Formats: sequence, C-alpha cells, structure tokens
Amino acid sequence: MAVMDAQPATTGPAALMARLRAKLTGGSSEASLTRRLAGTIFIIRVISAGLAYVSQVLLARWMGTSDYGVYVYVWTWVLLLGSMMDFGISASAQKIIPEYRTSGEQALLRGFLSGSRWLTFAVSALVSLALAGIVRLLSPWIDPAEELPLYIGCMTLPAFVVANTQDGIARSHDWMQLGLMPQFIIRQALIICLTAAAFLLGYHLGAVAAMVASAGAVWIAMTGQMLVLNRKLAGHIEPGPKAYDVKGWLAVSLPILLVESFYLLLSYTDVLVLQQFRPSDEVGVYFAVVKTLALVSFIHYAMSATTAHRFAEYNALGDKARLSAYVAHAINWTFWPSLAATIVLLALGKPLLWLFGPQFVIGYDIMFVAAIGLVVRSAIGPVERLLNMLGQQKICALAYALAFVMNLVLCIALVPRYGGHGAAAATSISLSFETVLLFWIVRQRLGLAVAPSAALKCDDRGIRHQQRVEHLAA
Repeated sequence: MAVMDAQPATTGPAALMARLRAKLTGGSSEASLTRRLAGTIFIIRVISAGLAYVSQVLLARWMGTSDYGVYVYVWTWVLLLGSMMDFGISASAQKIIPEYRTSGEQALLRGFLSGSRWLTFAVSALVSLALAGIVRLLSPWIDPAEELPLYIGCMTLPAFVVANTQDGIARSHDWMQLGLMPQFIIRQALIICLTAAAFLLGYHLGAVAAMVASAGAVWIAMTGQMLVLNRKLAGHIEPGPKAYDVKGWLAVSLPILLVESFYLLLSYTDVLVLQQFRPSDEVGVYFAVVKTLALVSFIHYAMSATTAHRFAEYNALGDKARLSAYVAHAINWTFWPSLAATIVLLALGKPLLWLFGPQFVIGYDIMFVAAIGLVVRSAIGPVERLLNMLGQQKICALAYALAFVMNLVLCIALVPRYGGHGAAAATSISLSFETVLLFWIVRQRLGLAVAPSAALKCDDRGIRHQQRVEHLAA
C-alpha cells in the first residue's frame, strides 16, 4: 500500500524502498497526516483480519459444522442488514460534516452529530422489531435451530447500525482509531473472549450461545465508542443550538446507500442462498473457504480506503495526467499483490482449512473456483471508488445491480445441484461480469486506462509528466 503526494510510483525494489523512506521522513504536513491516517487504517485492518480469522477458526472447532453453519448464516444477515440500515449516513458523514464545518453552520453540525445517531437508532430499532415479527410469522417454515439465533440477531442490529454511524462521524474528524477499532478490533476480541469463557466453563457452545456472545460484543463496543466519541466531540465542538436537516442528509446519503447496498448484496448472496438449499454443515465449510480467501479482498479494501480522496482531489484540480498516473498506481498495487496472495493461499489452502477442523478440508477445491472472481476483480483496482468520487455513482450502482441479479439467478440455478461449487462459480462469474462492466464504464465515461498492462504505460506517462513539472519548478 502506498499513498502518493505528487509523484507516481516508479518500479523496482530499490525505487520502492526509496519512495517508502521518502514518504516516512518528509513531505508536507497534509501529506504526513495522510500517511499517518492511511497507516492507521492499514494496521487496524490487518489486525482485524487476523482476529476475525482466528475467531472463525475457534468457533468452527468449538461448535461443529452444523451449529457453525447456522451461526454464520444468521451473522451474515446481521452484517448485511446492519450495513444497510444507516441509510448511507456512515459514508455521507464524511461529506456532510466537512461542508458544515467549512461553511460555519455550527447549529446544523451539532444537529447532525447527535441527530444522525438518534435517527439511525430509532429506525433500526423499529425495523428490528418488524424483522422479529417476520421471523415469528415464518417460524413454521424456519429451521428450529435458526429461530432463536435470528431473534438474537434482530436484537443486535440497532447497536450495529449506531456503531457504523459513529464510525463515519469519527473518521470525519480524522479519529481513525476511534472509528475503526471498536468494530474491527474490540468487537472481534470480545467475541473470542466471551465464547472462550463459555467453552472453558463447560457451556454448550452452539449457535445460540455464539449469537449471544456476538450481540453482547456489538453492544459493549458500541457503548464504549459512544462514550469516548461524546467526550471528544464535547471538547471539539462548542455547545449551542441544534438544527436538523434530515431531508438534506438523506438526499446526500441515499445515492451512496444504493451503491453500498448492491455491493453488499453481491457479497452475501452466495451464503444466504446456499443456506436455503443445502445443509448447515455445508454452509459452514463454504464460509470457511470464503473467509480464507477474504484475505485477498483486504488488499482491495486497503487500496480503496487510501485512494478515494486522492481521486477526488486530482479531478477537482483538473490534472488528468496526475489522475491517470494515480489510477494506474492503484491498479498495479491492487492486482499484483492480490494475485500473489491468491497463489499463496491456494498453495496453503488445505492447512488453512484444516485449522477450522479436519472436516473443512473437503472445501479445498472450492477455493480455486472462488479465487477466479477475486483475481479478475482486482485487475481493475478500486475503480468503483473512482466512479463514486467523480460523480458517476448512479452508473456504478447500476453495474452492481446487474451483477447482483446475475449472481442471484446463477446461485438459484447452480446451488441446489452443485452446492458450494455452484455458489463459488456463480459469484466468480458475477464478479467477472461486474469487472467488465466497470472497465467499460471507466473507459467510456472517464477515458482512463484501467487494466494492469495499460496501467504500467499510464504510470510511465505520469512519471514523465511529473518530472517535467518538477524540472520547470526548479
């Protein structure tokens, strides 16, 4: 991962080390802040990925494949719905708060800081009650082993949604640790500690107990985050009257929500459909495969998190050459590390799956099918962030919507007969289709090269352009 200030990346190990040393030891105050924030995000996400993997391995071993399959099915619903029920405010906060702060609209700023959380909490609580009612109505058709965990999942959602909202508020003030650590570090650590305590005390660690521990972890992490966030805001924002522009908040948030929702649906469709047609133990094996390969997706996330604001900045400056070079850099640093990570994970696939339990090794060949889509998607880098930052979020949402529909149709067609192999094939085909769509959209709408081979050429042009600029400045 690298964050560029002005100069696009050169190639070769020596150039890489020189660039990293320069980044760590020099630059403007803004560049230094960017490096620190990007480094914080990177470290937190690395630790989070490790904790999440450890927690899933331990749960799979302690619970067995059937209970573990029920747990991951319910937890997938929590992740999916909880990430959508904040109306996109967690993301739009990073646009709304700076605008209020810059324009001096303190009353609206104070209103948003408190009102956004109350709004998301109230609505998510009402939706959770409605979802619990739906579970009750559908109970004759729901597996009895899933019913109580689903109720617990409904109780988890309000805290999950408020935590997402507070994450957006914290990141808007450059408080990256406060925004990310409660969800990605503290919550995962609490799940491990609570389930480990139950296991060591001799309690039966089934899906119900695991969901109780997960719900407790979400509520504890959110409450602690709220207390710290309120104290920091009190020292950062002067007290005074509050104004609420809910309509304006939603006008900014809902388009972002549309993009995020289709992305989340595309990400979780395979697990949810698999649960409807196959036994819970097969779902557990598939989830272990997906969780192992998710380490590849983390590279994509890391680049997305550190490049989006630069895309917007270079576009606002009208510097097309600089933007092209930075896009090329982002693509190279997404694709090649992703390809290398995929090769390593496939080579070590059996030992990694064995960590979940000997019975999980049967999912090894599924890894090869699922890996295809991840590698293909990495070939164009974080271009969905590029489209969103450059005002192309509607066409980006359409691409995700089409990919989601394709994934759903293919899963329904393939999963009943082929199980986990069918789910992996459906997802890989859909991700490949999404990649082709995004490639075409970026070329047509923005005129940028978005492939690794083309990116190298673009990177060279950007380097020569920057060298000319520096020469003239000197």
